[in-house]
Amino acid sequence: MINENIKEQGAANETERQLSFIGLAKALTEQKIQAQGRPLTYCLTTFGCQMNEKQSEAVAGIMDEIGYSRCDSEEADVVIYNTCTVRENANLKVYGRLGHLHNLKDKNPDMRIILFGCMMQEPHVVDKIKKSYPFVDLVFGTHNIFKFAELFYEMLLSDIQIVDIWDGTDQIVEDLPTERNYAFKSGVNIMFGCNNFCSYCIVPYVRGR
Repeated sequence: MINENIKEQGAANETERQLSFIGLAKALTEQKIQAQGRPLTYCLTTFGCQMNEKQSEAVAGIMDEIGYSRCDSEEADVVIYNTCTVRENANLKVYGRLGHLHNLKDKNPDMRIILFGCMMQEPHVVDKIKKSYPFVDLVFGTHNIFKFAELFYEMLLSDIQIVDIWDGTDQIVEDLPTERNYAFKSGVNIMFGCNNFCSYCIVPYVRGR
């Protein structure tokens, strides 16, 4: 019981910490909106399963809270890909679209590009991003999505690529803003990762135990 209480207190403290970073990022965003005289936009694309869809809702909620307006165009101020690595085709789609984003960023150097999700948990993918796609601003994985507000704030202040990949975590932090995709349904997490390490399945390697 003591351990569970410690975990609950830790999650509560982390929630407050991330809410503070939302406030800091929001202040910077408001300054930029005033300077540019227009709303700032973000485009969020999700590849993969229902878990990715749910985590994209969390990212969208934080972006909304920070002050960005969601749009469908990749000519947005911030473009975010929630990646999947179960099928090779999903990886190839991301690489292909990064080429397109590179052209857009050449025209708009202030554009920010963010990659997260299962694909980023593979070391060879991260190495490739660092080497071949240095224009990507922020890369993180599946275990530290609750740190998105903090990482986003750091990205706003940085001129270099930020990569923050964890091998695993015991933290579950969910009391953060969320933008639901549907008014009539929502996903509920009943398990994170898997211990079964089936020979055909990559889930335990990218989602953890």
